[in-house]
Formats: sequence, C-alpha cells, structure tokens
Amino acid sequence: MTPSTHVRVGILGAGFGGLGTAIRLAQRGEDDFLVFERAADVGGTWWANTYPGCQCDIPSHLYSFSFAPNPGWTRTYPKQPELRDYLRATAERFGVYDKIRFETTVTGASWDAEASRWRIATSQGDYTADVLVAAPGPLSEPVIPDLPGIEGFEGTIFHTARWDHEHDLAGKRVAVVGTGASAIQAVPEIAGQVAHLDVIQRTPPWVVPHRDRPITRAERFLYKKVPALQRMVRAGVYFSRELLVPGLVYRPQLLKLIEKVARKHIADGVPDPVLRAKVTPDYTIGCKRILPSNKWYPALSRENVELVTDGIAEIRPNGYVTTDGTLHEVDTIIFATGFYVTDIPLANIVTGTEGRRLSEVWHRSPQAYRGTAMPGFPNLFLLVGPNVGLGHNSIVFMIEAQITYVLGALDQMRARGAGRVEVKPAALTAYNDRLQAKMGDTVWNSGGCASWYIDAEGKNTTIWPDFTFRFWKETREFDAAAYELTPVRAAPEPEPALAA
Repeated sequence: MTPSTHVRVGILGAGFGGLGTAIRLAQRGEDDFLVFERAADVGGTWWANTYPGCQCDIPSHLYSFSFAPNPGWTRTYPKQPELRDYLRATAERFGVYDKIRFETTVTGASWDAEASRWRIATSQGDYTADVLVAAPGPLSEPVIPDLPGIEGFEGTIFHTARWDHEHDLAGKRVAVVGTGASAIQAVPEIAGQVAHLDVIQRTPPWVVPHRDRPITRAERFLYKKVPALQRMVRAGVYFSRELLVPGLVYRPQLLKLIEKVARKHIADGVPDPVLRAKVTPDYTIGCKRILPSNKWYPALSRENVELVTDGIAEIRPNGYVTTDGTLHEVDTIIFATGFYVTDIPLANIVTGTEGRRLSEVWHRSPQAYRGTAMPGFPNLFLLVGPNVGLGHNSIVFMIEAQITYVLGALDQMRARGAGRVEVKPAALTAYNDRLQAKMGDTVWNSGGCASWYIDAEGKNTTIWPDFTFRFWKETREFDAAAYELTPVRAAPEPEPALAA
C-alpha cells in the first residue's frame, strides 16, 4: 500500500476559492500545500459551464481577484472563455500550477483525532493534511430532477453545466427545462438553430436590460498604463452594487424603481399580451436573482419558441407530458435546473470528530460560523459556506475576505503552537441566531417566491443579509476568542532500553 502524502494545508477545488487560497499561501512564502481538483484544469464553475452564451452577470473589473487585476478584459461583463483564461493566466502568473493535482476526485475526508490531522481519500491515492480548506463552489453539482420515465427517454438529455457539444441541435425539437440564469443565456443562442423550442417555466424571472458592451482598445490601454484608473472603476462598480442592499435587506419597497425598469423591459420586448402575462412575475423583485438580458424576451417571442407554464408530469420515450395531459414530442431535453446549493454534496464525504458526516450534523439546514467553521470539524474551513452567497455583488469579494480569515487562523495556530482549532458551539449559535433574525424582513424571505436560497427546513442558509463590507470587517482578523486552540500533542518519549 502506498503511504499517504502529508501537507500542512489541503485545498479542495481550483476555482476562485481554492486558487485564491493557494496563491495567497504562495505569496506568503508557504509551499506546504496541495490543491485537489477533479477537472483537468483550473476554473471551477468557469471551466465546467461551457453552454452557449455563458457569461458572468457581475462586471469584469469586480469579478476578479483584487491582487490580480486584468487590464485586458474585452467586455464589461466577462464571457466564460475569457474568465476561464483569466484564471489560467493567474495560476501561471503566481506559479501555483505545480501544486494542483488535476483529475483527482476527493472521495472522502475524515478527521483523525489521534494524529490531529485530516485523512483525505482521492481517486489518485491517500493524503493527510493538518488543515483542510474546502472550496468546492456552490454551483458545482448540477441538479437533474428525478422525473418519472426519465430513464426511458430515447432522445438526448443533458444539463447546461454538462453541455453536450457533440450533439448537434440543428433542426431538432428541443425542450429547455428552467428559466434561471443559465436558461436566459442559452435559449437565445440556440433558438435560431432548432426546429422548435419549448421553454418550460415554473416561475418567471425578473429580467432587466443588460449593460454589457465591448471595452475599447483605448480603455484597455489606459487600464494597463494607469492601474489606479482600473481600481477606481472597480471601486465604483462595487459601491454601485452595494446601493441595492437597503432595498434587498431592509425595505423591499425601495426596489420599486428597478421593478419599474423591469416591467418596461417586458412591455418593450413582448408585444403579445398572452406571452407578456406569462413572463410577468407576481413576486417582489429581488426575491430571486435579478437577471440581465437583452435577448431573452425576443427569443421567447420567436415563432418557433413556445413558453410552457404547465409542469412536467412524466417523461416518455418520445417527449414529455405536462400536468394537463398534453404530450410534447421532442428529440432533446436540456435541464437548466440549477445546482445543489443548500444540500452541499461535499457534506456527504466529510466526517468530523464523532464519526458523523457534515451532512448529518447539518440535517438539511447548513450553518457555519462566519460561513467558514463548524464545531466538531477541527481545522476545517469552508469557502462560500452557508450564508456567504450574494444576490447583488461579486462573490470574489467574499471569497477574498474568507481567505484572509483562514490565513489569520493559520497564523494563530503557528503563534500558539496549536495543532487543532475548532469554533465553539456557543459562538456558532449566537452568530447563526443573529443572521436568521436579520433574514426575516429581507426580500429573499418576504418577497413571495420560492428560490434555491431557501433550504429544506425553510431557512435562508445561502445569502449574506447585509452589506458586503460588513462581512469584510468581520473577517479581516481571526477572532481566536471564538475558538478552542489546542496545543500540538507532544510525541511520546521513547522507552529506555533494557540493560543487558
């Protein structure tokens, strides 16, 4: 049996979170770490999602590392290939590629109390780590509904996050299930290729005009020559996004102006009154993520596109049947049905001090102190954990704040000679109670919609309910008082040799 390889820090995932952690460690001169990535390259979400039209809905100058600005962005909102290339270039620039184990799937991680370390099982062998940083990303495991008859479908089925580029959609009868962020980007791109397209909608999204545009050569030249200018643009975008917080968190009625813009967008883009009624939401704007698109409504208005608002009752070999009993014959079904977010798959393979998996401890309702640490799981830090997600700003900002917090924990462990750091249960309870109390009046909880922000217990365990700079303030220093730091266990003294 091959002996396991030990590192001080094991990092799960090479998206923004894992890559950012690796780079920050390398910048500090630390090289005793490894990153485990199941894909063939860095990028996380932006490596896996390659569906037509895939694009970030946060401006490029903000949706990037603060320590690695890119003056060469070609659009104000980056498309998937450019984001993937940015992450590749950043990994190369900071020299961390050799620390990443690609095509390595982590199948289990368990805490070894005797050795005070994590035992990591992977598809490429076993490892151990003093500290485990889990950065799998909330949009990493796609959901395909378990519909009756789905296994008997004789056509082609795939999820937008696993787009089948070998499957030619030209002339096909296609159904896209879902009307979230992926669907509103992919549908306009394929509507002109297919013979007929059904778009199956459960709840209409609020859609606003997209402000994306090409960034001119002159702008890129200035950003390269005057980096402070790009930092100013980044700051301007950040604070303009934060202006949404009073409406989202404190007084949803403040969002009426944005709702007015969205309603005008519907009126301008959907001339047919029947279709217009179908695409008009009946919940408060902001309750679900507000989506930008200039192509969505024109795509739905095409003659070969039908918006289906009856749910799917079953799948048959030649199509799907809606709840009204109608058979819709299709050749291809594409699921744009989102990801496992509140029921994080990683939780099923991480085992803590009492031999309990994280999923058992959470029991369908995730929580973590500062979205990062859990009692019973020493030396484990989650990136983009519970209540770190955003509905308005850049998640990269939150990730960088968490990385700073984790580095602070590593510094405290070293300074105190601690081999184990574990958040106190009382600290978690107080923190989570405060978050959930604040969540009640937010638009995500009171806006009258059903969203993936809400877990199986009816709690919003996804969104950070405040200004993001307050999260930054809470995580800029590691608050050791909320943790138990246990010294490294001394190695046993060797027994004296017996006299001859």
